Amino acid sequence: MSHEVVEKNIGLMAVLILIVISIGGLVEIVPLMYARDTTEPAPGVEPYPAIEFAGRDVYVSEGCYGCHSQQIRPFRAETERYGDYSVAGDFVYDRPFQWGSKRTGPDLARVGGVYTDDWHYVHLINPRDVVPQSNMPAYPWLAERTVNAEQVARSMRAQQKYLGVPYTEEDIAAADALEGVTEMEALIAYLQGLGVPGGAN
Repeated sequence: MSHEVVEKNIGLMAVLILIVISIGGLVEIVPLMYARDTTEPAPGVEPYPAIEFAGRDVYVSEGCYGCHSQQIRPFRAETERYGDYSVAGDFVYDRPFQWGSKRTGPDLARVGGVYTDDWHYVHLINPRDVVPQSNMPAYPWLAERTVNAEQVARSMRAQQKYLGVPYTEEDIAAADALEGVTEMEALIAYLQGLGVPGGAN
């Protein structure tokens, strides 16, 4: 079949394009359906506790993923700076995942425990107080706004019911304790859990 025949017949071209896309999709997707290491959590990875779950929502709503990735690529320069490279099992409970595509700021995949809670607080209130060359904006309003505990519980239940996240009723009930917790406290708890064994990522 010559190119001229395909190029002059738009219907035939559309059919051939669909066939190629279907084959490519099958080659990429089907193996993942049978690879257990992509659907099983990595050692130490557990669902987010209520406060970290709330903090992750703050992280997403403030657009932190626009400047910070959460995926360490398997290159020496990355593993020397950030630690072990990321594997699929690290992100089993991340919906949506927070890999990010840009690093204006450092990767946060293993930031948990690197800094104190106080450091994070100061950094979020005014980043230049702890990192003079930082171009990160300040987030002082996070210390004033509180977490919606009822919404956190509903979201956790939805992930349990529709996405199969193994939350127990006790895990979901723990969201009640978030009443009065600031978005700043929740975000710091989320950051402190990233990459920590027994943490969510």
